Amino acid sequence: MKYTQAKHLSLLLFVLLFTNTVFSQVSSKQIDSIVHYAMTKFNVAGSAIAVVKDGKIIHSKGYGVKSIVTKEPVNEHTQFAIASNSKAFTTAGLAILVEEGKINWEDKVKDHIPEFTMYNDYVEANFSILDLVTHRSGLPLGMGDLMFFPDGTDFTMDDLLSSFQHFKASSAFRTKWDYDNLLYIVAGELIARKSGMTWEAFTKTRILEPLEMDNTFSSLTDIKDTSNLSASHATEAGVIRVIPTFKEMMNGAAGGIFSNVDDLCQWMFVQLNAGKYGEKLDKELFSATNHDEMWKMHTVMGVRKNPRYNSHFSGYGLGWFLSDVLGNMKVEHTGGLPGMLSETILIPDMNLGIVILTNTSDDGAGLFSSVSQTILDLYLGLDNFDWMDKYADYLKSKESGGDAVTDKVWETVENLKDKSIDTKKYIGLYKDSWFGNCEIFMKDDQLWLKFHRSPKLNGPLRFYEDETFAVKWEYQDMNADAFVTFALGEKGKAQSIKIKGISPNIDFSFDFHDLDLKK
Repeated sequence: MKYTQAKHLSLLLFVLLFTNTVFSQVSSKQIDSIVHYAMTKFNVAGSAIAVVKDGKIIHSKGYGVKSIVTKEPVNEHTQFAIASNSKAFTTAGLAILVEEGKINWEDKVKDHIPEFTMYNDYVEANFSILDLVTHRSGLPLGMGDLMFFPDGTDFTMDDLLSSFQHFKASSAFRTKWDYDNLLYIVAGELIARKSGMTWEAFTKTRILEPLEMDNTFSSLTDIKDTSNLSASHATEAGVIRVIPTFKEMMNGAAGGIFSNVDDLCQWMFVQLNAGKYGEKLDKELFSATNHDEMWKMHTVMGVRKNPRYNSHFSGYGLGWFLSDVLGNMKVEHTGGLPGMLSETILIPDMNLGIVILTNTSDDGAGLFSSVSQTILDLYLGLDNFDWMDKYADYLKSKESGGDAVTDKVWETVENLKDKSIDTKKYIGLYKDSWFGNCEIFMKDDQLWLKFHRSPKLNGPLRFYEDETFAVKWEYQDMNADAFVTFALGEKGKAQSIKIKGISPNIDFSFDFHDLDLKK
């Protein structure tokens, strides 16, 4: 009995070790096959992917085309907007300033930026640098993103710093996670003030140049040779089209970096090596202490108890999402701008890094999610879960559900196009305390809306029901069309406006619902 038990345990141990060895050795050929299949499942113009393991680049390659117009192929050096994956560069910049003694993580923001405001006196006085980059401000999801989304607005840093006093909190300070972009822009301004150079210049000289990320740029305007810059794409009714490249406003600390998978291997290496870099790892970008600070959970999030990964925790560090998969720490972030989507995943316990860049909205998320999950599963020794097929089915279902809602709205609008409307009661100038003026006027016998500070947000108002109209914006790079509802006063004249998106799939940055427009 004892002999049989021992023999059984030895055999089991051999199987486990052998299985782990097989699945931990993922080849470039396997990755290539995965991505090629994904490119057939998702409507994406181009993508690029790199995988690093144990200090080596396992795979670095481009797929598809930079532009459906030029048909030029993507390669490992093709630049994409990495969007919110830029946030970790901003927190690394803060870490560098902490080590130089110019700031401390717990410093109050007002001590460095006196003009900084918040929605009440206590929060304003106690708001720390950590609060800028941990999404725990108490403000609702994406609050104020309309100041730079869509691009082309005229808001300045002074406008931004004074705007927070007008925002309304949705939760108690430091109690709940709600994603925020504007506070990262404030963090970029803090870096500029304490370093004596712009966030863009600081990021270039203190991070990109030391890591020899020579084809990475902290702003679009820094790219003088655009011959290997990917175009941005959007899909409409299943057809891909090129859209203008998004231009960051004020600074790029929340999402302004353009990079490529070859350069981002160096970024993953320095992260996996706790701030060390160079051939002999004898150079230091930031200390292990600050590396731990950036990978420490500062804001707790809800955990999805997925039995496949036996996950136990989920939260946000400094520019990174943190969770666990089968006992391994997972450090990741995604990024999204019109026509550009990206993902970075680090598994430090396995010395593994995966980065995926795509140049097409919507389906790009399905591609980076399914490809990264498939590769990660291989390294974890899990069975094939058909991630590509599952994500493709999910996106189709989500898209069709959203289309059904919007199609019904515009069908209703079309059926009511001949309805007589007293347009005079709506005409006038309306103002929101932080977003500025909205004008309702007649244009070519059509009721029209335009925001003075966001030129792309203008369009015709079409009657929908009661005092509600539907607006189709001039801006169509993303699905952002909205309901516009007027509240009438005692004399039957409009006194205020509320706006909300029509599609259930509208991006959270179109926070029209946070506006309080009064005549």
